[in-house]
Amino acid sequence: MNGKKYSVVIAGGGSTFTPGFVLDLIKSQDKFPMRQLKFYDNDEERQRKIGEAVKIIMKERAPQIKFSYTTDPKEAFTDVDFVMGSIRVGKYHMRSLDEKIPLKYGVNGQETTGPGGMAYGLRSIPAIIQIIDWMQEYSPNAWMINYSNTIAIVAEACRRLRPNAKVINICDMPIDDMDRMAAICGLDSWHDIDFNYYGLNHFGWWKEVRNKKTGEDLMPKLKEYVKDHGYWVGGDYDKDTEPSWEATFRKVADDYKMDPETLPNNYMQYYYFPQYEVANADPKHTRTDEIREHRQKIVFGECERIVKAGTAKNNIWDISGLHSEYIVDIIHAIAYNTHEKFLANCPNNGAISNMDPDSIVEVPALFGADGIQPMATGKAGRFQRGLMMEQQTCEKLVVDAYEQHSYQKMLQAFALNKTVPDASVAKKILDDMIPVNAPYWPELK
Repeated sequence: MNGKKYSVVIAGGGSTFTPGFVLDLIKSQDKFPMRQLKFYDNDEERQRKIGEAVKIIMKERAPQIKFSYTTDPKEAFTDVDFVMGSIRVGKYHMRSLDEKIPLKYGVNGQETTGPGGMAYGLRSIPAIIQIIDWMQEYSPNAWMINYSNTIAIVAEACRRLRPNAKVINICDMPIDDMDRMAAICGLDSWHDIDFNYYGLNHFGWWKEVRNKKTGEDLMPKLKEYVKDHGYWVGGDYDKDTEPSWEATFRKVADDYKMDPETLPNNYMQYYYFPQYEVANADPKHTRTDEIREHRQKIVFGECERIVKAGTAKNNIWDISGLHSEYIVDIIHAIAYNTHEKFLANCPNNGAISNMDPDSIVEVPALFGADGIQPMATGKAGRFQRGLMMEQQTCEKLVVDAYEQHSYQKMLQAFALNKTVPDASVAKKILDDMIPVNAPYWPELK
C-alpha cells in the first residue's frame, strides 16, 4: 500500500448496478482506500433516487469518504483518479427497441449482439468520447475503466478517435462463466482459476482452464460436465438465477458441440443458433421487460425504503456481487501496479497471432499503473477466426458509419452480421431503427 487515498467518479450514477458497486468499494477499503466518491449522470431524477440512498449508506458505513452526486461535468470529473464508465444511452426504452425491432423481422433481438448491439454501440460512441474528453480536461492523470456497452464498438471508437486516452475497456461476463467453472470443479471462486482465453467481446473461447494453486488441467472435467449441462450449476449457486439466464447457461451445452476443443463464452448461442433464439423469444416481452419488472423495481424500491427509513441496515446489496468485486479488483491492480491478469478489450497487436493488428480483441492482459499489457494467446482456430473476422468487420463498419455519417456503412454492418439472414432484412431493421435513434445517432446519409 502506498498510503494514498483515491477519488472515484461513477459515470452513470443512476444505474441499478451502482448501489452494489458502492457497497463493494466500501468493503474494499483495506485494499483500495478512498477519500472521495462522486456520481455523474445526465438524468437528475434517476440519479437522485440512487444518490439519496447511497448518501445514507456512506454516512453509516464510510463517513470518512466524501460523497456527492451531480449533473455538472466539471464538478464530477475534477479531482478524480478513476472514472468508472457505466452508462446506458437511451436507457431501457431504447434497449427495448433494440430487442423488439429485429424480432419484428425474425432476427434475434439482444442488447449487445446483432442489430440491437450495433444500434446500442452507435448510440454509445459520442457519449463515451464526451466522458473521455471531460476526464482529460479536468483530471488528465485519471484512468477510465469503461464497462459501458457495446464494448467492442466503443473500444474500436476509442482506438480511432482517442488513441492516447487512458481508457481500459472491460467486460465482466467471462468472469461469470469462470465462476461457474470453479463451482463445477469444486473451487471457491473464479479467483482459483488460471486461464487462456481469446476472442471478441461476448464472442470468445477458453483454450485452457487450470487450478491456479495446483496447476491441474480442469478442461477434461469441465468438458465432460458442459457437454450435458452447459454452465448451469443449479442448487444454492443458482437459487436466485432468473429463468432466461438459466436457459442461456444450459444452452452452452449446444454451443460446446460446435468445437469440443474449447469452451465457449455463453453469448456464442446468439451467433451459432440465431433462429433458435428467435423461436424462443417473445417479441412483446423481452429481457428489458424482465428487468423493468424485477431488477429495476427491486433496486429503486430498496432505495426508496432506505431513504424513508433513514438507515441502510439489512439492505439487499450486503452480499457482494461478482461483477462489482471484479471491477474493484481491476482498479486495485492499476492503483498498486500489481500486474494481475484480467481480460481486456484492446487492439490485437499480435495477441492473437493470426488476427489483424488493429482488431479489437478480448484477451488476458496484465493490469498495472501503466495500463494493460496484452498477453499472447496463440493462434485462433480456423472456425473461430472465420467467425471473428466477420464479427469484428461488422464492429468496424459501425464506427465507419459514425465517422462518415454513412447509411451505407451501417447497412453493410447489419447485412454482414451472422444473425441477419439477408440484406433486405437488414435494410428493414435499419430503416426502422433510424427514426427512434434520431436523438442519439449521427444523421446517416
